[in-house]
Amino acid sequence: MKTDIHPQYHSKSIVTCACGKTFTTGSTVESISIELCSACHPFYTGQQKIVDTARRVEKFQARQEKKEDEKVLDHKAKQVKKAARAKARADKKIKATEA
Repeated sequence: MKTDIHPQYHSKSIVTCACGKTFTTGSTVESISIELCSACHPFYTGQQKIVDTARRVEKFQARQEKKEDEKVLDHKAKQVKKAARAKARADKKIKATEA
């Protein structure tokens, strides 16, 4: 087996979260900076926290609202067409009975 090929292991590496919580763990890196930990992650806290730097969430929500509005308008248009066809069939029946 080769010697000196493995990185140095630090048994007391300090992990620092963006929320301010710190804890120690074993790692090959002396200090680690993370964005989310168990104290601030939505899965563990039950609170939704959206970090949106490029307005991606807002753009997505706007697209979804637009799609919902289109669905409502499409549904209304289908109802109008259906009513027009039913009226045309009724008028055709009336003409057929008169003749």
